[in-house]
Amino acid sequence: MAISAFAVKVPAAEPLAEDLRRQYDATVALGVPAHITVLVPFMDPALITPEILDRAQRALDRTPSFSFSLGKVGRFPGTTYLAPEPSKPFIAMTLALVEAFPEFPPYGGEHQGVIPHLTVAHGNALDADAAAAELQTRLFTLGAVHADCTEVALIENSSGRWQDFHIFHLPQAGV
Repeated sequence: MAISAFAVKVPAAEPLAEDLRRQYDATVALGVPAHITVLVPFMDPALITPEILDRAQRALDRTPSFSFSLGKVGRFPGTTYLAPEPSKPFIAMTLALVEAFPEFPPYGGEHQGVIPHLTVAHGNALDADAAAAELQTRLFTLGAVHADCTEVALIENSSGRWQDFHIFHLPQAGV
């Protein structure tokens, strides 16, 4: 069954993590760019109407655009990720979307709480360990990745590859 997801794309993270993502994260082969997930899974793209898009935009409008950095390596079992700082705006967007669409809890309700992250390795602990060690070295050498969040992409996988379905622009900070 096709699904969609809200994600903040982070192309600035590719120089630091692209080769590790290709090696340790199978979703890269399906077209998934470096990103921080805001909400997954979301509805079948065939069911998304202009009204659904408007409701999502109103929810996302609660969070103005912001800058963030990726300078810390985090872990889940079998997963290595870059942790965005600050994390609160990402959490706020997730909670706003869940309030607007309560039938779609983050990660299908499998996990407690919301931990924003950019996955670099996913699958097994050994690969995650290797990716974490290499990321630490790269961050020490190159420093943190800095990026701006000005939009959220609604991506979908109905073709078997992930692609953009709709882009939601966040309001400018201070406006």
